[in-house]
Formats: sequence, structure tokens, C-alpha cells
Amino acid sequence: MWTVVYIAPNKPTAEMMKELLENEGLLVTLRSLGVPHMGDSANVEVLVPESEAEEAHELITSSFGR
Repeated sequence: MWTVVYIAPNKPTAEMMKELLENEGLLVTLRSLGVPHMGDSANVEVLVPESEAEEAHELITSSFGR
């Protein structure tokens, strides 16, 4: 099961987060929120497998202080 570990304010931020997590060996997928016409400005969920969620949270916190 996939778990949301971060909600990015836009697609470029989500892609940056995905790259950070993938560089640490985690599986990552992105899922857009909102209406399709918002394009890259829509919020994007960053998801990882449930078993990797804790590690993902630690990486996000250590990298971005959130």
C-alpha cells in the first residue's frame, strides 16, 4: 500500500522531493491533486510504500526541516 509522505505545492517541488527520496533508494510515485487545468500549479502528493514511510519522513525532515 502507498502512503502519502508529503504534499507539494506544485509539480516542480514534487519532482525535487521524488528525486531526493529515490536517490536514497526509496520507491516513489506522484499523484496530482485538484483539477487538471491547473497543470504544474496543482498540489501533488508524494507517496512511498507503507514500509518506507518512516524513512521517507526522516529524510524529508532532515533535508527540509519540516
